[in-house]
Amino acid sequence: MNILLINHYAGSVRHGMEYRPYYLAREWVRLGHRVNIVASSESHIRSQAPLLQGTARLDETIDGIDYTWLATPPYRGNGPGRVRNMAAFVLRLRRDSEMLAASLRPDVVIASSTYPLDIWPAARIARLAGARLLFELHDLWPLSPMELGGYSRWHPFIMLLQAAEDFACRQADAIVSILPRVREHLEAHGMAPDKLHLVPNGVDPAEWEDENASVEHGRERAPLPAMLDAALDDLRVHGKFVVGYAGTHGLSNALGTLLDAAERLKERPVAFVLVGTGPDKPALMRRVAELGLANVQFFDPVSKAMVPALLRRFDLAYIGWRRQPLYRFGISPNKLIDYMMAARPVLHAVEAGNDPVAEAGCGLTVVPEDPQAVADGILALLALGADRRAELGRRGRAYALANHTYPVLGQRFLTALAGDSRHG
Repeated sequence: MNILLINHYAGSVRHGMEYRPYYLAREWVRLGHRVNIVASSESHIRSQAPLLQGTARLDETIDGIDYTWLATPPYRGNGPGRVRNMAAFVLRLRRDSEMLAASLRPDVVIASSTYPLDIWPAARIARLAGARLLFELHDLWPLSPMELGGYSRWHPFIMLLQAAEDFACRQADAIVSILPRVREHLEAHGMAPDKLHLVPNGVDPAEWEDENASVEHGRERAPLPAMLDAALDDLRVHGKFVVGYAGTHGLSNALGTLLDAAERLKERPVAFVLVGTGPDKPALMRRVAELGLANVQFFDPVSKAMVPALLRRFDLAYIGWRRQPLYRFGISPNKLIDYMMAARPVLHAVEAGNDPVAEAGCGLTVVPEDPQAVADGILALLALGADRRAELGRRGRAYALANHTYPVLGQRFLTALAGDSRHG
């Protein structure tokens, strides 16, 4: 099967996030399919941009996956520059649709960008090639900018996004959603009930083999940075219970709530280690200094290869969310799957349409944006003892292996690509 995956923000192990398109495509290639990913040259989430060197497009192959990078203007943040970048990508797709249909001859075309505007050029490519059309839903646009950004439903850009979502619901042959509670919303916008397939986020299990197995297979882990490694050793020597967070330091991650919980626990044998970067990190560091919290330490982000070793040094892994009605449609955070694969017990502060921690039985869920609830949750998990926490961690890892690895998810996605009606 020839698969064309259109994802504005697609990345790779060479370029950084977004990783999901790369891992799914790699599984499909391993199963004998041909995959071409078409993506924008500019993305705010990649660590390394493709080197187009002034050309309009660049074709390259990474791990058997054919990439086509389309030149788009650079941008920063979520302002008008990002909208211009989206428009440039969609227009390039529309302009190149005949060439892509003729040269790639896809059997399936997947429109998979965060925003739904790519569904129109994807539909044209599918029609020209006689291919099936699939829409992959990551976030609910335009609902996300409306509920998170306060945009009016009558804003011209919001109305355009809504028209695209409605078109995808009516015209796509199948819809894949990362979010598990979207059926009612999509049916209200024209989706037939039998079109929906649920394929959550996932991980590559080979990246999570234990250190001994990794060495045997030639994948020796990179050591943690010396300063971070020494700090974690020192906390262990002094008998501290390490509550860890690894990832973006942004408003949506509710790290201010975690710091407020740290203040409540400053007389307890609990240490907080926050690894990563993001727009809120300077303010969080200032707050720790102002409060004089000696039990909180910040560190720079580590490479993807170091994440398993880092997480295994935590006694408890924290993930928090703001109280946000949009989460009623469900969540599927990559960070939580990483915590599960590291076999860490998890403290989850959330109100959402689903709760993976409760489903896996791998930790404790408390209400979001409540520092006392977070502090009480930490103490409750500390009181369980090491053996019981280890059992919670094993449950999480087993759950992730069964439900969130890309060999599993790649096969599940193929069910939608092939038009199989057996889905969840």
